[in-house]
Amino acid sequence: MDADALRRRRWLTVVVMMATIMQALDGTIANVALPDIQGSLSATQEQVAWVITSFIVSAAIATPLAGFCAVRFGVRRILVSSVIGFTIASMLCGLAQSLPQLVIFRVMQGVFGASLVPLSQSLMMDAYPREEQGKAMAMWGVGTMLGPITGPTLGGWLTDEYSWRWVFYINLPVGILCAIGLMILVKPKVNDNPRPFDLLGFTLLAIAIGTFQLMLDRGEQMDWFGSKEIITESVVAGVAALMFVIHMLSSDQPFLPRDLFRDRNLMLGLTFTAVTGLLMIVTATLLPPFLQQLKGYPVFTTGVVMAPRGIGTMLSMFAVSRMIGRVDARKLIAVGLAFCALSLYDMTQFSLDISEARIVWNGFLQGLGLGLVFPPLTTLAFATVPARIRTEGAALNALMRNLGASVGVATLVALLGRNTQINHSTLAENLTAFNPLWRYGTNPTEHGILVDRSHLLSHMTPFGGAWPYGALPTDDFMKLTAMWGEELNRQASMIAYLNDFRVLAVSAVVFIPLLFFMRRQAGFARPSRR
Repeated sequence: MDADALRRRRWLTVVVMMATIMQALDGTIANVALPDIQGSLSATQEQVAWVITSFIVSAAIATPLAGFCAVRFGVRRILVSSVIGFTIASMLCGLAQSLPQLVIFRVMQGVFGASLVPLSQSLMMDAYPREEQGKAMAMWGVGTMLGPITGPTLGGWLTDEYSWRWVFYINLPVGILCAIGLMILVKPKVNDNPRPFDLLGFTLLAIAIGTFQLMLDRGEQMDWFGSKEIITESVVAGVAALMFVIHMLSSDQPFLPRDLFRDRNLMLGLTFTAVTGLLMIVTATLLPPFLQQLKGYPVFTTGVVMAPRGIGTMLSMFAVSRMIGRVDARKLIAVGLAFCALSLYDMTQFSLDISEARIVWNGFLQGLGLGLVFPPLTTLAFATVPARIRTEGAALNALMRNLGASVGVATLVALLGRNTQINHSTLAENLTAFNPLWRYGTNPTEHGILVDRSHLLSHMTPFGGAWPYGALPTDDFMKLTAMWGEELNRQASMIAYLNDFRVLAVSAVVFIPLLFFMRRQAGFARPSRR
């Protein structure tokens, strides 16, 4: 490759990463700004949740459509249009004067942003030869992994220093530069023989994905299957999914090519993509409330102690880009999942007295693991996928990553709430007026018997934590009861978080054996033994 072509490819990589980061960032950056948005637009907590729900559901529905549109109209045209549309929608979100306006503009963001990740991935794979695709995926993966990890940190800083509107305005300069770069660097290319659009197949798939995503997002809020809404959404999703499968098997030109589902590497790769999305997003979802509500960290401090997770991801991705052609990609993924499992196991040993240094090192180790998983996984998943259906495969890959994260968040947040209630009831059994620890403390004074935290906690809970209330006189029984109720909530929540971390640790391990059913990447040969 001559110098000009090499320089052009490098600039294309930068531009494509900008598009990827912009979309991946918006999946999490608005979360920390919700309280400010709620106050500014006079919305209830249930109403303001639609700011997140509308983006997630619309993006999920539109993601499968990205592959077909790119094949029919060309990657350049769809990608440039998506970047421009996403940028305009971001500006409108920042200008919104009411909650309905903001929700509508977030739907626009989700629709236009849905194609940015899969088409960026497809463009990168087309720009690099097969033997260099592992390196390309490592560079591109920095954007997809870094966006969700740094979103809460950047969102918290922008909200604290400026206002929640800057969470959306931040996309404007990036989007403008990205659109200009794509128009200059990407050559137009349209399929001369596009397959017809399967309207029925897309409609069924969109209904299945949309209602399933809506069920996951609103389940905890609506008490899951105790709500008629959730039951209805689950039934509609199941029926639509079944009808889509039947239609795909019987149609001559299905919306998703059947060849995708015949590729063993891609199918196993999609499974691991869902698991990776679960590990990456669920951990990033659980840690901020743990740090803010139980540890008392402010938003910015929470972002700072979580930032090393992103640093570890970047470092391991750069390292794996040099190893992927010389080391079996399956082994790299196995080591990465083992690192994630080790980090999550360490999180099961957390307590309310956990130090910031341990949180930082734990996050860094987890970042190293995630960075080792993503690039070789993408290389393996697409190792045997024909170029003619690669774009649809990339869209399906992006969809599975999002669905894996959504299922994981919905499940583990529900477990967190349920286990917190169970733990609270169990711990409260020991907290009665007849418990001698209430009447005989260890620090008697002239004002009455004072409760010693270390003595009482050692008899009630397995976890520590700085007792934030000081010494409490037992003659003020109501005050003592209220404060111990708050401490019980903290202890019960701590146990519930540890249970969730155990589930994540097991999830990181149980799928490792499936790796070795995948074929090795192209260009890798087993070292000969002499």
